[in-house]
Amino acid sequence: MRLLYTLAWWLALPLVLARLWLRGRQESGYRQHWGERLGFYGRQPAPAMDTIWLHAVSVGETRAAEPLIDALLAAWPACRIVLTHMTPTGRATGKSLFAKHGTRLVQSYLPYDTGAMPARFIRHFAPRICILMETEVWPNLIHQCNRYKVPVVLANARLSQRSLGKAQRLGKLITDAARGITLVAAQTQDDADRVRQLGVRDVVVTGSIKFDVVVPEAALATGAALRAAIGARPVLLCASTREGEEQLILEALARASLPPDALLLVVPRHPQRFDEVEKLIAAQGLAVQRRSGLAQGDAVAAATQVLLGDSMGEMFAYYAACDCAFVGGSLLPLGGQNLIEPAALGKPVLIGPHTFNFALVTEQAIAAGGAALVADADALMAQASALLQDPARLAAMGEKALAFANQHRGATPRTIVAIKPLLP
Repeated sequence: MRLLYTLAWWLALPLVLARLWLRGRQESGYRQHWGERLGFYGRQPAPAMDTIWLHAVSVGETRAAEPLIDALLAAWPACRIVLTHMTPTGRATGKSLFAKHGTRLVQSYLPYDTGAMPARFIRHFAPRICILMETEVWPNLIHQCNRYKVPVVLANARLSQRSLGKAQRLGKLITDAARGITLVAAQTQDDADRVRQLGVRDVVVTGSIKFDVVVPEAALATGAALRAAIGARPVLLCASTREGEEQLILEALARASLPPDALLLVVPRHPQRFDEVEKLIAAQGLAVQRRSGLAQGDAVAAATQVLLGDSMGEMFAYYAACDCAFVGGSLLPLGGQNLIEPAALGKPVLIGPHTFNFALVTEQAIAAGGAALVADADALMAQASALLQDPARLAAMGEKALAFANQHRGATPRTIVAIKPLLP
């Protein structure tokens, strides 16, 4: 099965590279560092310290990895980290978050899973351990790690029932890869049980590292400045929205009874969609401003009905600036997004019915009173309207969200304890 998988990769590679080039028309980062994606790195001097390899595919995984990366560098002061990504936005987020570590953190794209390319990566960087974040299982990468005796850890692991079914349909390809994983640090007991069904032998439950993320002071300052630019108007944030959701939200806004001075702040998950979403807003006849158009000291115009969050790396600032947050990817069957960040900032959280990627944490947040489930976009607007017009209820729900986030901290040190036997 793995040989067929490898052949499929080689046959698809021209199409993959063509797609990469086309995506580069909207995001220039896709046309950079192609050598890394193919496993070519040039001649570089051997590093003066051992290497820990951590893979965080895109923005969400990179941000989630921050407390783990900080803890790894503190626990192993003689090591450096090679941080790999698949997307330019993930790489840019890593550069912003980890510049503080200087030469102790090196970034690269993960090479395609052809077999030869991961092998070249391993020979070049000589990692002592490979740590994959959340759901990343690459059969050839894991095979090459086993071949070169590099332990493989799946950290902050989550596996929905839907994803388990997909994996099981791939049969021996995935089960062989799963058996090649040395250790899985799972977010929940349900995740651990599903991972074991794939054949992983060593599984521990550590909780979600995302609860341990510390909100940067700079992000809070940016959020405060943005809030000052908005003024005293009530703010509903729709964060990490996906294609199709903005249209539903904007149509519901036209039918809603939000406070007349309320501001809708929309932050699409994918930056290549910023222009598209602006056109959607304008097509609804709504007055729109873009975050990128606000210079320091500028105010959001009183007539603006929708502020488009079209900046990278400012999600914490957007959460800090709002009164109530809806977390996207959940109005349509896309699995939802991370609700821990707004909860950690003490913001009431609204989330749609499709949360299978974050099922348990969503259930726990709702049970704690810090989040509420909305059936559709109209229900979202109704809930938001009620909260924005009831300051006492808004504050109480925010306090419960913060207490929920604080209660679940501690996954990072538990993960470090689990990793220590593999990395003397």
